[in-house]
Amino acid sequence: MSDEQVIRQDGAGDPDELERLWTPFRMAYIQGENKPTGPADDPAGCPFCRVPTLPDAEGLVVARGASVYALLNLYPYNTGHLMVCPYRHVPDYTDLTDAELAEFGAFTQTAMRAVRRASGAEGFNIGINQGSAGGAGIAGHLHQHVVPRWEGDTNFMPVVGHTKVLPQLLADTRSLLADAWSAIVG
Repeated sequence: MSDEQVIRQDGAGDPDELERLWTPFRMAYIQGENKPTGPADDPAGCPFCRVPTLPDAEGLVVARGASVYALLNLYPYNTGHLMVCPYRHVPDYTDLTDAELAEFGAFTQTAMRAVRRASGAEGFNIGINQGSAGGAGIAGHLHQHVVPRWEGDTNFMPVVGHTKVLPQLLADTRSLLADAWSAIVG
């Protein structure tokens, strides 16, 4: 890279020939913005309790059921990263009622179908990070991740740059998935 191609910024350290992809929106996640700080059994301040009270577009809600809903992850691992949450503020998978459990599973299946329909996902990572020790960012409210995957979707950016490049705005992804979801369930 020639000196003419290197963009220099005061305070960014010594020139090292690396380009930087700035992702300042991630700082909200790193600093814990909107993360509940009270006891896990207190729904006050819980984003998963607040989101259902918002309009779908504002809360990134893709679909609503009787006891669970699906929403886009505000800090996605991949484009189309959905989460399935019960409306009820429960921390543990074993706390779900039979009706909640059945709808939780059905929503996971429909989430996969909607993502495949909207974006041709070739695979999925599906999982629950149960409790703080299990890696749950919001341990007080159960949520299951549905992360679409494609062959070759892990490239040098996350490995070397510790950055995930998302090619679509969350609002646009939400609209596509909500339309696909509606087409599947009628």
